[in-house]
Amino acid sequence: MQRDLSRAALEGHLARLKLKRLADSLDTILDEAQRAGMSPMETLAHALGFEVERREAKRVDLGLKIAHFPCVCTLEQFDLTCQPGIGEGRLRELARLEWLGAKRNLLLQGPPGVGKTHLAIALGREAVKAGYSTSFVTAGNLMRQLEEAEAAGRLEQKLVQYLKPKLLVIDELGYIPVKPATANLFFNLVAARYETGSIMLTTNRPAGEWGIILGDVIVAAAVLDRFLHHCDVLTIRGESYRLREARREGVLGVAGTPDDSGTGT
Repeated sequence: MQRDLSRAALEGHLARLKLKRLADSLDTILDEAQRAGMSPMETLAHALGFEVERREAKRVDLGLKIAHFPCVCTLEQFDLTCQPGIGEGRLRELARLEWLGAKRNLLLQGPPGVGKTHLAIALGREAVKAGYSTSFVTAGNLMRQLEEAEAAGRLEQKLVQYLKPKLLVIDELGYIPVKPATANLFFNLVAARYETGSIMLTTNRPAGEWGIILGDVIVAAAVLDRFLHHCDVLTIRGESYRLREARREGVLGVAGTPDDSGTGT
């Protein structure tokens, strides 16, 4: 009878603390503890560990949804054999996120198709798992949003939105030309995040060409001054994954141009 009362009291405490999942799994947890010969303290730690793991998984899932990553890319999926210039050690170093903890920026630069976006998403996912709020946006969408916010008189609100996350991932700078007026808005964002939060940015253009990208050499210099001041740079060299696959399937000739011979060779 005393055991039933104790069980009822325990379930009441769990309900009061809103630990429904733990209450629902109580029999399983207690059976596991009994089979393992756990002491009362070990049993309590086992039960609380179950709840911690559940909450952590829920936190990570919510963080990934908020980040708006376009797809699932992981560090384990990144093919280092195709990009030997990076090195496994360098990848592990970036995955430790010390640069993020120090509020440093990270620049991933290289030609199209070498895995910059994959790495940006993968490192962003690691940041979420580590407890850093993260937001992902393509450079094109970011510039458009800044333009629209400026036109609607809501630029400050939009800047605040992009100042909140500890890590802001900006993908594909350099593919679409930026208007000089929009480049100024982009500078405002970079300057506002300067030494307060990290930006991870991917680009297919070297820093010396950012004046062309942003349509204003002076603004580009100001952006680079703040962005590169506290920044780690990873330059990826190699052939595009997509072009390599196309060549393997015979779509491209040896020189990397479409094969129109009709033979596929």
